[in-house]
Amino acid sequence: MAKTATAPRPAARVVPLRKATTVEMVRLCCPDATQAALISESFGLAVLDSEGIRELHEKMIVETAAALGEGLGERAMGIHLQRIVGAYVGSAHGAGQFYSRAVSEARDATAKSANDFRDEDLDGPVGFDSAAQRKREFAADMALQSHALRMAAEGAVAAYERVIGERWKPFERLVENPGQGVHRKAAAVQMAAFD
Repeated sequence: MAKTATAPRPAARVVPLRKATTVEMVRLCCPDATQAALISESFGLAVLDSEGIRELHEKMIVETAAALGEGLGERAMGIHLQRIVGAYVGSAHGAGQFYSRAVSEARDATAKSANDFRDEDLDGPVGFDSAAQRKREFAADMALQSHALRMAAEGAVAAYERVIGERWKPFERLVENPGQGVHRKAAAVQMAAFD
């Protein structure tokens, strides 16, 4: 009896499930209005209109929903706004994480520059900032960016609650029997037939 060649089975891909990003996660990694104002004053940067950013984004999404109201049913509106708000929250969270890394790098560089025996961390030539100073300034810029995106996300979340009537929660796909493929399900059904 000749043995038939079987095609090699592709290796199963394991896709790790990411925890959905929440507004609380954004608030933990992005500066609040008080901290953003302090950073602005300390670095001589523009003071952001935090409430203005929040209110503008809330108004924009509420007006967009009103314009789409006749064309979308209640369920479709909920799905659409879920995605829009999720994008704002995800963007703010990404910026907050980047800001956190920038602060860590600035702290490390500043601590190293305090050591008098390290030539590579000394101030640059006259008229140029040290590497530590540049990292601190970069972290300050990232603080304001992440704060602005936090306020936009908070405005979007408030708009969702106004339009839909319930608090926004990140979308989480329900996984039914993770790791159980079609072949396993079919085998289980076939084996159940023998009982």
